[in-house]
Amino acid sequence: MTCHHVIDFLAAYLAHELPPEEQAEFSRHIEACPPCVHYLRTYEATILLERGVLRPPEHEAPPLPPELLAAVLAARRKSGR
Repeated sequence: MTCHHVIDFLAAYLAHELPPEEQAEFSRHIEACPPCVHYLRTYEATILLERGVLRPPEHEAPPLPPELLAAVLAARRKSGR
């Protein structure tokens, strides 16, 4: 397996979707190739960051009071924005 193959099959490897022989070959390559280990770690970190960004907030902000919203909109109209 080459580094190019690692990149092509990285998502399937992480999801454990490769056939057992390919999964083992992939793992052997990762163990022997520091650049691919680095790539794998940054790929995993990217996935974790994406999940954090796309996850809904644990606590939603309360809605703005209608008076505050009206005041902000009025101020924007007044300033020409």
